[in-house]
Amino acid sequence: MTGSRTRVALADDDVLLREGLASLLEHAGFDVVGQAGNVPELLRVVRDQNPDLAIIDIRMPPTNTTEGLDAAREIRAGWPDLGILLLSAYVEAERAMELLATGRRVGYLLKNRVIDVADFVGAVRHLAEGGTVVDPSLVQELIAARRRDDPLEQLTPREREVLALMAEGRSNAGIAHQLWITEGTVEKHVRSIMTRMRLPETEDVHRRILAVLTFLDSR
Repeated sequence: MTGSRTRVALADDDVLLREGLASLLEHAGFDVVGQAGNVPELLRVVRDQNPDLAIIDIRMPPTNTTEGLDAAREIRAGWPDLGILLLSAYVEAERAMELLATGRRVGYLLKNRVIDVADFVGAVRHLAEGGTVVDPSLVQELIAARRRDDPLEQLTPREREVLALMAEGRSNAGIAHQLWITEGTVEKHVRSIMTRMRLPETEDVHRRILAVLTFLDSR
């Protein structure tokens, strides 16, 4: 960062909200170096002012769908050290995770968090200092989605044991020896695992590998 004050760029097509954020941040000790109502303006501010942090509405003109997120991706690619905070009126887990997965100094907040000035300023300051900010509503949505889509939920305890041993690289014979069951029983468990996890057999990806990868990813 340059100087003692964090330099911030604001991008939102709602002028009143944008001006309100600018006033709030300036009062809190940040330096708002530019404002934008659309993506071209935002990119121009980033190029010309080299801010430390950009606060961007996910939905911006002309279609008010993913323009802000697209701009955030472009900024992250061209200015990897620039912090990015996405704002949204709704929980958009999939869109938010695309950016959050890129690393540090990224964040996602619902716009109603701005109402709590202390929390919002604290979140911006934490992000500016190198942290990551994730709205609690997004966390809850991701947890709920994980529970809804958990591919291991339908497995029996014994099938989970078999899958865990598969993940260790054991053959059916090795699994049978470990669990004191026959290879035929292991084969039945494996077939049941594939069916319950709805893993299709294809020419290029073996279902056993897919099952193991899914198991490891869920841990």
